[in-house]
Amino acid sequence: MPISRTDRPTICVTVGDPRGIGPEVVRNAIAHPSLKNKANFLVIGKASAARKTSLESARESVEFIDAAFELIIKKKADALVTGPVSKEAINSSGIKFKGHTEYLADLCGSPRIAMMFISDKLKLSLVTRHMALSEVSRAISIKAVYDTAELTCKALKDWFWINNPKVGISGLNPHCGEGGLFGGEEETVIRPAVEKLSNYFKGVAGPIPADTLLYEIYNKRYDAAVCMYHDQGLAAFKMISRNKGVNLTLGLPFIRTSPDHGTAFDIAGKSKADPGSMIEALKLAIRLVKAC
Repeated sequence: MPISRTDRPTICVTVGDPRGIGPEVVRNAIAHPSLKNKANFLVIGKASAARKTSLESARESVEFIDAAFELIIKKKADALVTGPVSKEAINSSGIKFKGHTEYLADLCGSPRIAMMFISDKLKLSLVTRHMALSEVSRAISIKAVYDTAELTCKALKDWFWINNPKVGISGLNPHCGEGGLFGGEEETVIRPAVEKLSNYFKGVAGPIPADTLLYEIYNKRYDAAVCMYHDQGLAAFKMISRNKGVNLTLGLPFIRTSPDHGTAFDIAGKSKADPGSMIEALKLAIRLVKAC
């Protein structure tokens, strides 16, 4: 997979929405001593957009992604690290955009993708991503749970050198539905997916109540968790790994990471943004290129 098989891979970095903290955290992350001489960084974006409207900046943030994608497919970069964008502003500008994950998957034609969040404390993936909570139950299927868990197991084996990954699969409902008292998705959807996956990965277990599972992940009983929806996993992840967590996209034909924070328009340009998550996103991209 890597294009430049040297000690210094080329990492393409988009700054995200120029009106947000992306330009600042990219600049400060690349200059951090821990990244000195680790890679060649190819940055796509603008330093700031103080005089641009939000819609103009939103459209530019998508243009940055398109330009980076072209560099990746032309093999001029080894991996992609993306700065934060505003989904609301992009959609208001007339561009249909659910998120980087879905947008890049559409560009690649990747049929199966997942968001995996990584820190030194936790690793977890999401079955559903950016959707209303009222839609989650309908979006969870045996295939969706299976695909996310399989991608997670493969990532642990291929990129994190865990030969027999232990992955816990969460339930959807409180207490895994209490035998159907508060929902039946655990028995009709999640358990069949886990049973199917266990034919290939013996360390898979579930469904497990999410509050129990995340505690057990934190205490290293499992190597990673698969959670059913966004806040089920990320509320705990961001509390524990704030400014250190990284989003890794599974299922793309190239490596893509990003920081786990948003545009933070309220502090943009005030030198208050913490570059920690961007630093970790760059480090992970470099490490994965070398691991391939």
